[in-house]
Amino acid sequence: MPVQVSDFSWQQTETAVFLSLPLRGVCVRDADVFCTETYLKVNYPPFLFEVFLYAPIDNERSKAKIGNDAVVFTLYKKEAAMWDTLSVSGVDKETMQKRREQSILQAQETAKAATEAKATAKREDQKYALSVMMKIEEEKREKIEAMKEEERIKATQELEAWRERQQKTEEPKQTQEEETLNQKDKQIEEERKKLKSTKSLDRNLKSRNLATKGRNSENMFSEKLKEESVPAPRSAGSIKITFTPRVFPTALRESQVAEEEEWLHKQAEARRIMNSDIPELYDLKEEEKNPEWLKDKGNKLFATENYLAAINAYNLAIRLNNKIPLLYLNRAACHLKLKNLHKAIEDSSKALELLTPPIPDNANARIKAHVRRGTAFCELELYVEGLLDYEAALKIDPSNKIVQSDAEKIRNRIQGADVKS
Repeated sequence: MPVQVSDFSWQQTETAVFLSLPLRGVCVRDADVFCTETYLKVNYPPFLFEVFLYAPIDNERSKAKIGNDAVVFTLYKKEAAMWDTLSVSGVDKETMQKRREQSILQAQETAKAATEAKATAKREDQKYALSVMMKIEEEKREKIEAMKEEERIKATQELEAWRERQQKTEEPKQTQEEETLNQKDKQIEEERKKLKSTKSLDRNLKSRNLATKGRNSENMFSEKLKEESVPAPRSAGSIKITFTPRVFPTALRESQVAEEEEWLHKQAEARRIMNSDIPELYDLKEEEKNPEWLKDKGNKLFATENYLAAINAYNLAIRLNNKIPLLYLNRAACHLKLKNLHKAIEDSSKALELLTPPIPDNANARIKAHVRRGTAFCELELYVEGLLDYEAALKIDPSNKIVQSDAEKIRNRIQGADVKS
């Protein structure tokens, strides 16, 4: 049974009450203080002190000081007035029990409201930080696009200038070729006229052989005319063909359009349902809700040494898809940079769990996971566990010189520690 404390003293002003409760050997660690607007309790086993206050107080502003074998309270009144007594008189046990329960419920509701307010503030801070990062990323993207556009305009202008120079150099050649063709046409026409006049004068005198010879000569000139009048080949050119972008790698088939549309609709609905419980995704664009996009964003932030922002990007990507081992592997690298060694070990271990079965395609990722976990172990001075991870990495790639060198350093450190001990 607790010992009720009745030896206390109190003083008051119109705005505050000063209560002194002597408790021998009391300290902050062992004393339990509970205070609401109308109820005050101090539990210091085996001593117990409780009082149902005469009027409501402001428990947010009120203070308690524990030390020197006493607990001193400064209770601020909600309404400025002098109290007749410290506690309410004439209260039976049932009423006291109800007031205790009401005080506890009130304290629980206050604590719940405070927790919710803190969580809301944290979400708002995260949303603001993400929006700022996205704004910075958008500005960088726009700057890069502007630079690309300037380069494209510059290249287009240079190409146009080159084409104009080519046209200017080709125009004299074309004019000269046209003049040459015109002269040849005139010569052929003159030869035709001469041939016709000769044929008309000697038509009756020519023999059959001369007539055959004349026809052969006419054929010769006509063939020469055909050869001379052949136009030049066309200039080479290029035709640009663009295709409609498709989600599927296969060619479009009319018989499969309905099935593809149904599949895309189901995928979009599944993503919408999966993302509905994540408040951080409300302000993101549709393409920014992709884990791969968030992974690339985290990699860019890591490259700029913004490790906390990179961790936030990887965290959101993992909430969208927790089966991508590279997300855990990259987050482990961020934790290593920030000296969060235990978290780095956890993420590296999770990445190794997902990198199964071991195949040549994931060998590089498994090496990184072992090395990062081994590095974290060594930072914690667990050199034996770190050496095991480095040896596991060497089993995957025995020719890796960097891993060999680091493993040898760890062996020397272990041997040096053994010699000292």
